[in-house]
Amino acid sequence: MAQERQKKRGRKPVAGITPVLKKTLHLIQNLTVQEGHAPTVMELADRLGISGPSVHEQLRNLERKGYIRRRAHKARSIEVLKGGATLLPRLIPVPILGEVTAGTPILAEENYVGEVLVETSVARGRCFALSVLGDSMIEAGIVDGDIVIVRQQPIAESGEIVVALLEDEATVKRLSIDGERITLQPANPDYAPIVVQQEDALRILGKVIAVRSRTPPGKERAS
Repeated sequence: MAQERQKKRGRKPVAGITPVLKKTLHLIQNLTVQEGHAPTVMELADRLGISGPSVHEQLRNLERKGYIRRRAHKARSIEVLKGGATLLPRLIPVPILGEVTAGTPILAEENYVGEVLVETSVARGRCFALSVLGDSMIEAGIVDGDIVIVRQQPIAESGEIVVALLEDEATVKRLSIDGERITLQPANPDYAPIVVQQEDALRILGKVIAVRSRTPPGKERAS
């Protein structure tokens, strides 16, 4: 009876994790892999677009639930534990090969400039990434400074967003095919479509399968 009364009075531990905490846990893992060391509280606050005290509270909750461990008196002391790692998607590095415009086509410098971590469920097949310049695809959720993840493939269907090489210049646009008429469509009314002429050398480099923002969530698209 005493044990039964104790169970009734005791509070059942919360085993789950909220989407907010999972997002923070995922960011900790990403930054640790990308930078080679754990992030500081202020770095997390900047990336998440929240205050330092809010980050401290999230870290306390993650530590209390057994997803991370912190060591006292160290700025970069956050470690994702095995239990926390099982909640996170498996990531693979995708090479960033330069820049591609989302405005007027410019030459894509296909040289390695870094890596971006992408979920294996997304990055299927041979993939590469490009940094976007310009704002012609803002209505498709692609803004200046974003990184597009591209699956390398020589063909695409009408309506898909692609990285296309026109002559020797690359651009990210929505492919439109109407009979023999091929158009590279912007997603911004301030830009005119690029009509591909028969004599133009058009080559599809790949299909855009994901977009990664380089600016902190909650700050990049407030306007």
